[in-house]
Amino acid sequence: MSDAALDIAGAQQLVAEHCSPLTPVRLAVDSALGLTLAEPVTAAADVPGAANSAMDGFAAKAGEAGRRLRVVGESRAGKPFEPTLAEGEAVRISTGAVMPAGAEAVAPIEVVDDQGNEVVLRDELTAGRNVRLAGEDLRAGDTVLAPGRRLGPAELGIAVAAGRAELICLPRPQVAVIATGDELREPGAELETGELHDSNLTTLRALATEAGAEVVLARHVGDDGEATAAAFAEALALADVVVCSGGVSVGPHDHVKGALLGLGVEQHFWRVALRPGRPTWFGSRDGRLVFGLPGNPVSAIVTFLLFAAPALRALQGRPPQPSATAELGEPIARHPDRDECVRVRLEDGAAFATGPQGSHILSSIALADALAVIPRGEGILPAGTAIELISLEP
Repeated sequence: MSDAALDIAGAQQLVAEHCSPLTPVRLAVDSALGLTLAEPVTAAADVPGAANSAMDGFAAKAGEAGRRLRVVGESRAGKPFEPTLAEGEAVRISTGAVMPAGAEAVAPIEVVDDQGNEVVLRDELTAGRNVRLAGEDLRAGDTVLAPGRRLGPAELGIAVAAGRAELICLPRPQVAVIATGDELREPGAELETGELHDSNLTTLRALATEAGAEVVLARHVGDDGEATAAAFAEALALADVVVCSGGVSVGPHDHVKGALLGLGVEQHFWRVALRPGRPTWFGSRDGRLVFGLPGNPVSAIVTFLLFAAPALRALQGRPPQPSATAELGEPIARHPDRDECVRVRLEDGAAFATGPQGSHILSSIALADALAVIPRGEGILPAGTAIELISLEP
């Protein structure tokens, strides 16, 4: 692969060509939240399995108001009334309890004069009033969840209602995050001149987690060739996806490219016609994906969102983020040979830059609602120009 810079779409296409959904696994329902279903789920039986009451009250036959009925028993959830109800009789019933044989409706407590052994109905009871029918929610044999469905709380609930304790799903990708640089220090550490707190490790871990991945390794490595190679060897042994920040440029202390190539990782691209984020690297080995992102913190976030996040979605069988557009609320200058991802806030459908756009300025992305893609070219894009938006949610 050439070192010539690709445009954003070309780089994203190369990433997509090397992504396939992970091998499905069988998991307990309670472990499947957020995963993508890889099998159809059918109802094992009707739900509800029998007609039951939608209210607390009294089950009786349909009939006119003013009737006096003898209370002959009770039907509770899990403890149904077994005999058949006769004319002139009522059964005290709880919400969700099975309707007694012979009963046609439920009179809620609010329309009943309860006299202990007898009740007087103040309302007419029509057949089916306050009764949930068998199979009203699910019918035995019906498909209730299709493959490809992302499993949220409601989906997990319906799977359990359908009779399932386990589901076959696409697993969470295992991700290793490496931040390189001699100048980086632990969060909260006292800094000497020229040192920085390592925000990239925290940010990239959080982005990977938000994208649905499980971070299995997160470590800092200094600007040392042997240490860098050792860190990547460990990461490649553990993870489906390796994400690194820094060390991918051409300086004498940039060891990432050499370490990866030495470990047999095939380079698919290096450099994207993008600001911020030009020195972005992507490669793979035996189906494992490696993203070498720039070290400046905003560049690392932008390139993760553009390239690593779509890969993580694809591995989980999730569709790409939906496209969105907005109009520029102010003029923005174009870069002559690179597309630019400008941090913007959105107001009434218009996009406004959040402030200085340097690749080291985290404060301007913390204030942003999205990234606006400003296409390369000469001059200035005027206010009102329609532009593509990139979500800050991976």
